[in-house]
Amino acid sequence: MINTTTLYRSLSALILLGPLCFGQYRFAIEDASRKYNAEVTVEECQADACRNNAAIILFSKNGEKLQTLASGDFVMYFEKEAKPSSTSVTTLTHGMVHDDPVVFGDFNFDGTEDVAIRNGSGGNYGSASFDVYVFNSTKKQFVLSKELTEIASSYQGMFDVDSKRKRLTTYARSGASLHYTYEYQVIPNKGLDLVYEKISDFSDEKTKVTVREKINNKWIVKKLSK
Repeated sequence: MINTTTLYRSLSALILLGPLCFGQYRFAIEDASRKYNAEVTVEECQADACRNNAAIILFSKNGEKLQTLASGDFVMYFEKEAKPSSTSVTTLTHGMVHDDPVVFGDFNFDGTEDVAIRNGSGGNYGSASFDVYVFNSTKKQFVLSKELTEIASSYQGMFDVDSKRKRLTTYARSGASLHYTYEYQVIPNKGLDLVYEKISDFSDEKTKVTVREKINNKWIVKKLSK
């Protein structure tokens, strides 16, 4: 089921923010992508975190402004206490923040870089949630992907990308005992297909593991114990 609340919030932010008039804190991201740089302008910053409305401007590596995206609930936590400035641009270096708020990668395996933008903490147990934009080669711009946004907003943070197997992996849990792993395959021009599930149950002395894998469009179930 598509998380319509997340999508509505994202689209509303894009409409309402318009020209950025609230931003006081600016951050440059220059080492997260082979092709793009980004500048984040966010409304509210303290020593340990920045949050609230934000605009994310994407640039080519030669400085050409390409596109502006928006987040209505941007969140960025610093690894160590920082002193963000309201009068100058702060460069975000590797390791300065955890749960990177702007993530680049080829999420749909079409050979072009895409981008995910932190938009709240709507994931499993309050984990990070992201709006995911894929690059549309025809429009020459990033467009919101409903399916990728759904799996980046419903599990435990941003999904992992396996470029060799062309799969996206997500995680979740229910209490302390049940841990879940899901793998999605990207099918060109069709969307996502759930092809693997693993449930680990730690409630007893012996861990019980149930694995379901789709092979030739049929689910194969294995039960293991450790």
